[in-house]
Amino acid sequence: MTVISTMFDSSKPVLSAVASIALMRTVTNELIPREVLNFVQSGLHHVFRQFNAQFTIVIEEFQGMTRNQVFEAAEAYLGTKATVSAERVKATKSMEHKKLSFNLDRDEEVSDVFEGVSVKWKLICIQVDSSRVRHFDRGSSPVSEIRSYELTFHKKHKNKIIDSYLPYVMEIAKQIKQGIVTLKIHSNEYNRWCHDPIKFNHPMSFTTLAIDEELQREIKNDLDKFVRAKEFYRRTGKAWKRGYLLYGPPGTGKSSLIAAMANYLNYDIYDLDLTNVGDNKSLKQLILSMSNRSILVIEDIDCSVKLQNREEDEEVVHNGHNNMTLSGLLNAVDGLWSCCGEEHIIVFTTNHKDRLDPALLRPGRMDKQIHLSYCNFSAFKQLVVNYLCITEHELFEKIEVLLGEVQVTPAEIAEVLTKDVDATECLQDLIKFLQAKKMVQEESKREENSKEEQDLGI
Repeated sequence: MTVISTMFDSSKPVLSAVASIALMRTVTNELIPREVLNFVQSGLHHVFRQFNAQFTIVIEEFQGMTRNQVFEAAEAYLGTKATVSAERVKATKSMEHKKLSFNLDRDEEVSDVFEGVSVKWKLICIQVDSSRVRHFDRGSSPVSEIRSYELTFHKKHKNKIIDSYLPYVMEIAKQIKQGIVTLKIHSNEYNRWCHDPIKFNHPMSFTTLAIDEELQREIKNDLDKFVRAKEFYRRTGKAWKRGYLLYGPPGTGKSSLIAAMANYLNYDIYDLDLTNVGDNKSLKQLILSMSNRSILVIEDIDCSVKLQNREEDEEVVHNGHNNMTLSGLLNAVDGLWSCCGEEHIIVFTTNHKDRLDPALLRPGRMDKQIHLSYCNFSAFKQLVVNYLCITEHELFEKIEVLLGEVQVTPAEIAEVLTKDVDATECLQDLIKFLQAKKMVQEESKREENSKEEQDLGI
């Protein structure tokens, strides 16, 4: 009882203060008109704002569904500042770089000075439980992050920060990326691009690509023209993108050509697996979230997923889920939303061009169709340079004749050239391989002709 009594006694001053505040508020409301109170409160708010001299610019990672270029620039720029004033940083290192690279960790701050003006950057990371979002082909529900930078400074420098400092950050970030370009290949799952793309270390280039020499020159010229054509696309009212269709038998170098294109342009690759895309809306979000200066790759478009026929306008529902349609794919790569990114190259590959819907092939979607056929002598000469390190040999003439008579892929020839023997023996083995393949193909052709004659009753 004594303890309880003491507790009540100790609470008397608090209760008295609360009662006094309530009484003063009541008297104030009764004696002073509400209009006067509102005026006083507004004035106090104005005075508070005058004393608060800080101004903050929020830079979110995504602008709608597309990646914010200012965020990307800030990330690259702050990587050079992180170890100077931040207390906690993330360190990474790739196989091809000797030095460590650093980035801000979540909720960390870094200071910077620009023309005598002090600013502070802070990385804000908010985790969002996406368990309520429906995912396809997976049973788990990942946790996503919403990231943004907060740039804070004295408000009297607002014009300088907006007009000079932010453009300076963008320019420095551009120089950083051009100086140490690390290409990445992105893959998709859970209807979004994976948060940590893989470094793209494919060594293929146009110097080592084994395709027809004239075709290679034509492709490079087309890429150069595209990169320089920003004003042309703007003037003609077209989205700055270009579509390529690579078609031909397996083993003719379609994937190698894509790698050479990426290395030539210094473009990231977004490898889109359509089987991991739930519906048209998810497809649109994936394409919109690609960075500028990148290549979207959809391989084996004729068999990677069964697309609903474009004549059916509404999305077909299977098992309660909306499915992706051909119409949705066409709108994503060539509709109104396709102009939301710049310098996009879209590459479709197929082994069977005749199986594709004609709507995919029209100009504007597939601007350039590239037939990668069987190996000719021009491609063969590049292969022997790559594998045998020779440019001339007495057996070349015989091989050139055989290549004109046999359908053989560059991949098949490369397999023969990888044998651990000297150049002459290797080329002799290749001649034997081509002669054997020629006999098989001639026999197959005779059987086909015989069958046709029987069908015609000859």
